[in-house]
Amino acid sequence: MAPAVAGLAEEFPAAEPWSLLDDRLLADAPQDGPLPPALVDRMRRLIGHALAGGADGVLLTCSLYGSVTETVDTPVPLLAPDTAAFERALALSSGTGRVLVLASFETAMRDSVARFSAASAASEASAASAASVAAASARVGSAVAAPAAVGSAASGSGAEVVGVVAPDAFDAAREGNLPALRDALRDACLPHLTGADVVLLAQYSLAPAAASLSTALGVPVVSGPQAAAAALRSALTGSPL
Repeated sequence: MAPAVAGLAEEFPAAEPWSLLDDRLLADAPQDGPLPPALVDRMRRLIGHALAGGADGVLLTCSLYGSVTETVDTPVPLLAPDTAAFERALALSSGTGRVLVLASFETAMRDSVARFSAASAASEASAASAASVAAASARVGSAVAAPAAVGSAASGSGAEVVGVVAPDAFDAAREGNLPALRDALRDACLPHLTGADVVLLAQYSLAPAAASLSTALGVPVVSGPQAAAAALRSALTGSPL
């Protein structure tokens, strides 16, 4: 939760963080497959507790539980940990570039790759749909359409997603050793860096190294806490991202 609080301090300093913790949610999560209903209910109850306490917005901080936000209707903004980060990474890659999804353990990497790939496909489908609507409108309004522009907008194949695991980063993040964390993440990325447009950090625990890792690699590094805090600020105040 500390990276989430730090992200709010950086991107949304007017926010008043309130941290709620079930410290068994990650330990009890399965290594593979969907979350059991009992764990989904536990997270839903935690969200409900935040709402009952008057929260103006809710941000989950464990990527494995991001799907729970799709099952809860709330009167306030409810963000999965990395939805905003996915959107930022897609924007930086123009939706069709190469994105490295970086994690400190395999399960987190596979989960984030699957969800980011789904987000990329949805973004591509939305763009194609919008292009089709624009083309139909052009045909109705004019005898001369612009098929070349429409074809370009609809022909993207989505972002190329490459999952990367940096196992040495796990202990470095847990110990708060920022130089070791940066070095572990950098070394894991380097063999895959050619042609990469952006690095997407799959876990909040890796966020403290985002800025130094971007400098070391020479490419943008997107972290969930900063992206989510900016999205909350925009949702609650109307300010631009």
